[in-house]
Amino acid sequence: MSCRSPIVVFDDVAVSYAGDRPPALAGIDLVVEHGERVALLGLNGSGKTTLLYAAVGLVPFTGSIEIDGAPLGEASVEEARRKTGFLFAVPEDQILFPRVIDDVAFSLRSRGVPPGEARERAERALAAMGAAGIEERAPAELSHGQRLRVALAGALAAEPSILLLDEPSAGLDPPGRRELAAHLAGLPAAILLATHDLAFARAACDRFILLEEGRIALAGDRFDEIAGRWAAGAGEAGATNG
Repeated sequence: MSCRSPIVVFDDVAVSYAGDRPPALAGIDLVVEHGERVALLGLNGSGKTTLLYAAVGLVPFTGSIEIDGAPLGEASVEEARRKTGFLFAVPEDQILFPRVIDDVAFSLRSRGVPPGEARERAERALAAMGAAGIEERAPAELSHGQRLRVALAGALAAEPSILLLDEPSAGLDPPGRRELAAHLAGLPAAILLATHDLAFARAACDRFILLEEGRIALAGDRFDEIAGRWAAGAGEAGATNG
């Protein structure tokens, strides 16, 4: 029996967009505990990104979501986001500053951390991501893999309780995927990562939740079940493409 406590709890969560039939998410019951690494698997359009967005109040939902024991709502969403590191599917979209160090330090500076301390913590986050030495560079000069590391360092710098990652392995070459999976596996934060990269999910996570058409279709730790399911249903391409 686990001695961990929940960091994220979904209880009968549903999300409907205007004109959506059926809903983007329906009947989602999901618990992620402190320190867990959970893969949110599914083919394109299965609801993975919508679920991550709901967890930080970026889309309206019904049902209830708790972040670290507090119900998510209008009054609590900012506090929930302070406990969460978020990586969007296109990491370049969340890099806002013309210098890497300023971007990584932004979340700290916005919380009132003094400039010197914010820089030191940002430098540590970059080093942890294998991106030391690029602090003064412009993001536009970097490769996709480097920009991904910058975006992740920005999410990690404030030491969140949970990381929500949307397709973090997309666009990386095989060595880059292996390095990222190994790094994520060693982090103390809980992780919920959305992907259809089965090999990456297996390397980075302890267990999986499989979404199909907005509902949880399967959950467990036997990743080979997903490969067989995708091969029989949606085709093997869904299990191998990142």
